[in-house]
Amino acid sequence: MTAPHGTTLGTAPGTAPGTTPDTTPGTAPGTRRRSEASRRAILTAAFELVGEVGYAKLSIEGIAARAGVGKQTIYRWWPSKGAVLFDAFLMLSEGPDDSPALPDTGDLEADLKAVLRATVAELNDPRYDEPMRALNTEILHDPALAAAYAERLDGPMKELKKQRLRSAQRAGQLSGDLDLDVAIEMLWGPLLNRWLQRSGPLTPEYADTVVETALNGLRPR
Repeated sequence: MTAPHGTTLGTAPGTAPGTTPDTTPGTAPGTRRRSEASRRAILTAAFELVGEVGYAKLSIEGIAARAGVGKQTIYRWWPSKGAVLFDAFLMLSEGPDDSPALPDTGDLEADLKAVLRATVAELNDPRYDEPMRALNTEILHDPALAAAYAERLDGPMKELKKQRLRSAQRAGQLSGDLDLDVAIEMLWGPLLNRWLQRSGPLTPEYADTVVETALNGLRPR
């Protein structure tokens, strides 16, 4: 999963499941505005509360109370607190540019180091740590949420990463037959694994080493 520039949480914007009835063309503008205001209040409340009380104590009732809405409003749009939290992450990256590309200065190594350093900064941000860990845990146990994550966040983010690697292939900086899915896992996987397992310090220097190792290979030069 990145604040937008780190591409951990992702940059693909999302909308809450079930909001279509309130955003159809025939719906009054005032109703749409109230619906959107309630949606954002709910998602903000969920993100704040999970950081304060932890995921185990997070409840639909608590989210509703913090957001100032009835809990049935939440259940009308989301099937679970995990789904609410997922959309809260998507809301963080909503912006005018729906499909921002990774940096492409022509220097692949420098660009990847910049992105992975941003990922490290995000993973170390105390505002995101507890919510991201909670969401990762919930995805493991909720197939529907895992499918939504794959479709709405992980898939679009992988495509952005592939676009940058394809650009490097066209520039002759990477092998043309490189398996891009494996390459992405080699670059981002070590950071996420170290963060999840708390197996070592997650630093900008570590991010640089990951990039250098992935690009230079493991064989003697």
